[in-house]
Amino acid sequence: MTRTVFDTAIRSLPRIHQGKVRDVFAVGEDQLLMVASDRVSAFDVVMPNPAPGKGALLTDVALFWFAHFQDVPNHLTDTRLEDVLRDDEELAEARGRSMLVKRLDALPVEAVVRGYLIGSGWKDYQDSGAVCGITLPTGLRQADKLPEPVFTPATKAAVGDHDENIDFDEMANRIGRERAEEVRRVSIDLYQRAAAHAAARGIIIADTKFEFGLDADENLVLMDEVLTPDSSRFWPADRYQPGTSPPSFDKQFLRDWLETLDWDKTAPGPTLPPDVIEGTLAGYREARERLMGPERA
Repeated sequence: MTRTVFDTAIRSLPRIHQGKVRDVFAVGEDQLLMVASDRVSAFDVVMPNPAPGKGALLTDVALFWFAHFQDVPNHLTDTRLEDVLRDDEELAEARGRSMLVKRLDALPVEAVVRGYLIGSGWKDYQDSGAVCGITLPTGLRQADKLPEPVFTPATKAAVGDHDENIDFDEMANRIGRERAEEVRRVSIDLYQRAAAHAAARGIIIADTKFEFGLDADENLVLMDEVLTPDSSRFWPADRYQPGTSPPSFDKQFLRDWLETLDWDKTAPGPTLPPDVIEGTLAGYREARERLMGPERA
């Protein structure tokens, strides 16, 4: 059983970034140690108390998908954690929740793929009939499956700020059109392959976001987390019904609780009661077991 980690206490390596969930440490000039904490974020705000074991669970799922997509370059290295952290306490804190990865030039956008009309996409569609500038057929209902997956990029917000949806042309302005087209092509392919895998195990992947970086040769490399309950919407296929917001194996349990509060979705976030933490973690565990377990009939 891994220990609960809200703020990592690793001192032997320089911490160069603290995200909503992950703390990143420099390992020499060309590698990073990424540690997934048990911090919980929603609406781009970090909650004040942790969900024990969440970081290890997210790491399990991400490593599963990196292995699943063996043909896609990713940021993992072969370096052993024991060769980087020599202190027993630091090793115990990082073990089971960390990845040693290549240092990349991260692209300043999130690559979001939507297969279903939900979340901010549903709100945009109700207002304009489009999502991130992509016009959709009329008459779609909440949670309807889209005719084909759509690519809807977003900016990468700093901690405490909100991600912002942008259209493809804006993404192309930021990273170059050829690179933007490559990111779109790879992202949609990954989503479709993951959705097929999940469907065989009783899960619908409604949407997800990927992050990419460039290596020294400017090759596109998949990085950060991949298809975890923090970065995706997972729905149980046997309880899916268009026209409503389906139950989920992701942050939606937490979001739904937060929506009942008189809270303006800015920091500080409210303290999470034990039943909300456990309800969120239960969905995460179910997603991991289904995705990584034996194929369902």
